[in-house]
Amino acid sequence: MEPITVTRVQELIDTFAQKDIYLHLETTNGAYASHFDQSFFSASAYIRNAHINYKQGKITGPGPYRVGLELEIGWVYGEGLTHFELNEDGELILAGLNQDGKIAVALELSNQPFRK
Repeated sequence: MEPITVTRVQELIDTFAQKDIYLHLETTNGAYASHFDQSFFSASAYIRNAHINYKQGKITGPGPYRVGLELEIGWVYGEGLTHFELNEDGELILAGLNQDGKIAVALELSNQPFRK
C-alpha cells in the first residue's frame, strides 16, 4: 500500500462507476481492545460483497481522506482513509491506518466478489 494520491485514487474510483460491482466496507477501533482495557468501548462495522452500482464517487479532504459513493437512493462513504493499492485482481483497496499502522477503516471495490 502507498499513501493516497488524490488524482490517482479519483481516476481509479471513476473506473468502477456506473457498473455493477462489489463493495467491502469495514471499520474498527480494535475488536480486542476491550480485552486489554475493560473501560474501552469497542465499536465496528463490517459488510462484504455488497452488490452496488454508484453514479459517481469522490475523494475529498486534506488527508486523511473521505470517499463517498452516490447510489441511486443513498450514499456509501468511508472516512479516515490514508493509503491505497490496486491489487493483482484489479481490486481497489483503500485503508485508513492509525498511528500504529493498524487498519481503522477499509473501503474496497471489485468487479468480482471478494474472497470469503
